Amino acid sequence: MRLDGIHHVTCITADAPGNVDFYTGVLGLRLVKKTVNQDDPTVYHLFYADERGDPGSDITFFEYPGVPRGRAGAGMVHLITFRLGSEDALAFWTDRLQAEGIETARDDAALRFTDPEGLGLELAVVETEDEPLIAEHPEIPAEFALQGFDSVRAYSDEPDRSRGFLEQVLGFEPRAENEWEVRGDNRGSHYAYGAPPAERGLQGAGTVHHVAWASTMDDHADWRKRVADAGAHPTPIIDRFWFRSIYFREPSGVLFEIATLGPGFATDEPIEHLGERLTLPPDYEHLRDQLEPVLTPLPDPRAVRTRT
Repeated sequence: MRLDGIHHVTCITADAPGNVDFYTGVLGLRLVKKTVNQDDPTVYHLFYADERGDPGSDITFFEYPGVPRGRAGAGMVHLITFRLGSEDALAFWTDRLQAEGIETARDDAALRFTDPEGLGLELAVVETEDEPLIAEHPEIPAEFALQGFDSVRAYSDEPDRSRGFLEQVLGFEPRAENEWEVRGDNRGSHYAYGAPPAERGLQGAGTVHHVAWASTMDDHADWRKRVADAGAHPTPIIDRFWFRSIYFREPSGVLFEIATLGPGFATDEPIEHLGERLTLPPDYEHLRDQLEPVLTPLPDPRAVRTRT
């Protein structure tokens, strides 16, 4: 069994309209599913990805209106890296982000910045045979578009505590000091640790809630057993309708999910209309009349993507 790299990364926002504007309007991703947090359905769960909503491109957000800004600390992911295809793409994004008034830091083949709530993001030129996972955007040529995830970096005050679990249980392959590759039959990505800041981490707006790794449907139950046998106390398998999930904390404290590669977001919506309306899993449909009045009104993502 091998995990197929990153499935999705879930974060927290206090401002869903601003979140839609940034991730669709600025970064050019597509809002592929507008739904609710299935553990707290009074708040949004927004999914941004490539044009088809493929695993490996999918950054998601829970909206908790008014929640204070968080800060990453030990046991938390602090940087999410998306792939770019060329140095020309990096130059394009340097100019685009600066034109939006976003402060950037360029380092050889990578560009670092934060989203409006302080979430650490990076765009990096990566040579890979993985399929580029691209969203269409009227202002962003396809050859310059984001191509899916490359890595996440977390803080750990004792990386060796996690090494055996990552390598022997999850099959992460060491690539450098405190850095691993996670590669399956279709895709791969990287996981790495850095030394944490002195300040204790605080979950809030602009922080990562968890990172999900991709599994085939056939292997999913076996992954749960392997994690449980290693003493990591996974949740039962949870049917999220668009995929199935288990959750657990790796030894450094980062919340992991293993999510299946299907059934996918087109299960209940045509691909051409993904993300246009509030979509609820069947078990939550009876709550629609209660939820729609309390959820934050959002801008039309198609209008955002063609803003002037």
